[in-house]
Amino acid sequence: MKSLTRGLFALILIITFHTELFAEYLYKDDVIHNPKFTADIEDLGSRLYKKTGIALKLAMLKELPSGVSMVAYEKSVLKNTTIPTVLLTFSEMDKSVDIEVNDKTLYKYFNKAQVLSPVTSYVQAFVLSVSCARSWHDFKKIMSHTGGSILPLLGVKSKEMTAETKYSAAMFNGYLDIAQQIARAKGVTLGDGFDSDTNQEMLFYVKVLFYGFVLYAIIMYIRRQIYKRKHKDEYYKKW
Repeated sequence: MKSLTRGLFALILIITFHTELFAEYLYKDDVIHNPKFTADIEDLGSRLYKKTGIALKLAMLKELPSGVSMVAYEKSVLKNTTIPTVLLTFSEMDKSVDIEVNDKTLYKYFNKAQVLSPVTSYVQAFVLSVSCARSWHDFKKIMSHTGGSILPLLGVKSKEMTAETKYSAAMFNGYLDIAQQIARAKGVTLGDGFDSDTNQEMLFYVKVLFYGFVLYAIIMYIRRQIYKRKHKDEYYKKW
């Protein structure tokens, strides 16, 4: 009986230790539950920490705790660590993404506004500025932050793509973007293809969809103007 008890205790200890070790950089995952996603995050996070001394953690929440803001949640996580840590957090039900650090000097290694930008290019930024900016300050702010690596992918609507697939693609893309920026700032390489711009390949399709929509809108506008000119009398009789 004693040997059985000791064996059970050892098994629990091994499982607990392995889980904590394996989930070192994927701090929490209530959304994806994909072993490949977990392994990729752990691999990239481990490489970054070994070469820079900065821990990049990812929290995937189904929903924030009741009455707790995103920033408050992030600070509660970060207060438990003393090593330089960057925390990327996603909450599905709250439709919120944020980045927080436990040392403000860490922001010099990556561009938070760029990572969390809703646009991927200057063309998109210009269209968004023209349609949404309420002042010159807003216009300049939108135009100064492009190259978003998370929100453009989260905004993609596709019948062929499940929510989990979209979330994992967007969050890994953002995680990789931050890791690459930190590595470049520190003058190190991550290796195994993590230093290339493969994360931009996913955003290429977002740009194609966006530009296609803009081109379609322009064509429809031109066709409408041509029709109005050709049927000028008929058009004005309706009014």
